[in-house]
Amino acid sequence: MNKRHQNFIKFTLLSLILIMPQYIFGQELTPVTNGFLFTEGPVWKDGALYFSDIKGDKIYKWSEDSGTTIFRDPSGRSNGLTLDLNGKIIIAGHSARHVARLETKDSVTILASQYNGKKFNSPNDIVVKSDGAIFFTDPTYGLDDIGGTPELDFCGIYRISPTGEVQLLDATLSAPNGICFSPDESLLYVSESNPFVRKIFVWDVIDDSTISNKREFAYISTPNCYLDGMKVDQNGRLYSCGILGIVVFEPDGTPIDTIDVPGSTTNCNWGDADGKTLYITSGDVVYKYKNTVDGLVEPHKNLFRSFQLNYNYPNPFNPSTTITFRLFRSELVELNIFDISGEKVTTLVSQKMNPGDYAYKFNGKSMSSSVYYYQLLVGNYGEVKKMTLIK
Repeated sequence: MNKRHQNFIKFTLLSLILIMPQYIFGQELTPVTNGFLFTEGPVWKDGALYFSDIKGDKIYKWSEDSGTTIFRDPSGRSNGLTLDLNGKIIIAGHSARHVARLETKDSVTILASQYNGKKFNSPNDIVVKSDGAIFFTDPTYGLDDIGGTPELDFCGIYRISPTGEVQLLDATLSAPNGICFSPDESLLYVSESNPFVRKIFVWDVIDDSTISNKREFAYISTPNCYLDGMKVDQNGRLYSCGILGIVVFEPDGTPIDTIDVPGSTTNCNWGDADGKTLYITSGDVVYKYKNTVDGLVEPHKNLFRSFQLNYNYPNPFNPSTTITFRLFRSELVELNIFDISGEKVTTLVSQKMNPGDYAYKFNGKSMSSSVYYYQLLVGNYGEVKKMTLIK
């Protein structure tokens, strides 16, 4: 191992072990509020962040000056939130089974609750187009929370026209979840949260009202990976939330970065007065992430154009876990395991490898319960992630 790699190991492990947890590889990830059951749907409005606590059945409001307060209780187990053209909050009613507009903190107008006389499953994520039309996804997850029974035999992607008509756009996904437009609204992206599919699809938007030419935009190779909410920045890069944190894709579907976030990330949105902060909901915590150039998260393109290192599964583990990664070009590859003190435990692979998906099992049968680190070196770049062995 050359000196460059030795220095990289020392720097990375010290960063992971000694630096405060909100700073990851020089990227500032800061928790802003916590203590909830299941956060979702962040949206910035009038100097404050609004977000859902689905299982807590509340909508919260947070600001630097006032802290966290309950804004609406109950919320119909609201999930995704967005703003209409007048700045009013639009709610995807996860268990209320409707799409509604929040008139005041205490009153709502139900915009749609059924299709062809049958109740929606559980509206999940939602986006408003520049003409005022509302697009939303409708999987069945919210029914599990209330013991409800689906009346529709499909999970749809819908449009509510500016005059209130409900239009079914697509019924081919088993669990449509995150939804967003390209900057010019010519493309509609929807994530398939079925962990056996793990794909993001894209459609052309036709005449502002229909979608066509469904095709795969991106695929996550990590097994049992759950895809959730998404957003697109003004340069057309897509930010996909889920178990891996936030995976950032170029407009052509090339993965270029991963924002590491503790827990399973559910959604994100831009906030602050200058729109340069990415607010992220993940489990019981809301984070903010600031590493921007011209108001956009700036990906580390050289690192993630050559490889993508995934989180190991399962984690915590006993006695073994699987580490997976993807190569985008032929490179010399090393996969090493280190203990919490920085001592190398083993090398799982050291060879030149071709583009593709790879999986390696680490067996900790002879190891003691502790935190360990796995390091992937690809060419001139590397990345480290943490895993925990519990016996």
